[in-house]
Amino acid sequence: MAVAWIGNRETLVERAAAHAAALLGSSRCPVFSLDTDIHGTRAAIALAERVGAAYDHADGAAVSREAALFTDKGAMTVAPGETRRRADVVVIVGELPQIHHQFVGELAETVPDLSAKNQREIFLVGSKETSAPRLSNGRTATLLSCGEAGLGATLAALRAQWRGRLTSQPVSNFDDFAKALEAAHFPVFLFSGDATEGLALEMLQGLVSDLNRKSRASGLHLPASENGWGSALASTWMTGFPLRTGFARGFPDFDPWRYDVARMIAAGEADLHLRISSSIVQPQKKRNRMALIALAKTHEPVAGAAVTIAIGEA
Repeated sequence: MAVAWIGNRETLVERAAAHAAALLGSSRCPVFSLDTDIHGTRAAIALAERVGAAYDHADGAAVSREAALFTDKGAMTVAPGETRRRADVVVIVGELPQIHHQFVGELAETVPDLSAKNQREIFLVGSKETSAPRLSNGRTATLLSCGEAGLGATLAALRAQWRGRLTSQPVSNFDDFAKALEAAHFPVFLFSGDATEGLALEMLQGLVSDLNRKSRASGLHLPASENGWGSALASTWMTGFPLRTGFARGFPDFDPWRYDVARMIAAGEADLHLRISSSIVQPQKKRNRMALIALAKTHEPVAGAAVTIAIGEA
C-alpha cells in the first residue's frame, strides 16, 4: 500500500521527504497548520524555526480566542477533577464542543462533596436555540437568557443584575440563579472558545471576579480542541508564546493577527503550506500558486498537494 506521493504519483517516503525539504528550503513565506499531539507540535515548531515559518492550529480562531483570554485578561480556573468533586452549582456558558458533553453528563449524575442537596444545580447561559449537553434522568438545565441578545450581552446583563444594577431586559430565571449562588459553596462556570466570542469570555471572567468579592467561584476551561490547546501550551514552553507565532525574523515573534495562517493563505501572503493532521479537509482557496505539503491520515494523495505523506494519528 502506498504511503507517499509526489503530486498524484506514488513514490518512496524518502523521496517524498526530500522533495518536501526542497520545497521548504526554497520557500520565502512558509506557513504550518497543526492538528497534532505534543510530540508532533514540538517537531513542527523545531522545523518552523529552521525554515522561518509561521504556525497556527488548523482551527486557529477558537484556540486563539482561548489563548487571548489568558494572555490579555487572565482567568480564575480549576481542574476538571476539582469541579467533579466540589462544584455544587454548575453554569454552562454558551455551547460546548461535543467532546465535553459526556463530562457534563457525569456532573449531572454525581453529587459533590460540598453540596447540601442530593444533586448539583445546573444552569445554561444562552438562548432557546443553544445546544445543551444531555443530562441524566430527564433533567434540563435552567436557562438564563436575555431575549434575542447574544451571549456577551446576556453575560453583561447577568453581571449587572448580580450587582443590583438596572438592565434594559432582565435575564430569565435570574432569581433562581441568585438564590443558588447565595447558597452555593463552590459554583463553577464551564466555558469554551469554540462558539464564544472573546468579549463574552472576558465578561464571564468579570462575573467570576465579582462573585469572588463575597464568596468563591471559578471557571473550568473546556478547550475547543484538545490537540489545539496542547499545541498552544507546547508552543508557550518552547518559545514563550502561544500559537500564531512566526520565525520570519530569526526569532519567535508572536502576532495573533499577522500570523493567522488562514488569513495569510487567503490573502496570498504564503507561498508554501505544510498541514499536519489526522484528517485532511479540502484545502482552502488561495490567491497564488501556493505549494501544499500534507502529512495526513490518508490512503490517497491529497487533492492539490505537491507532496502527501500518510501518517497514523497525528
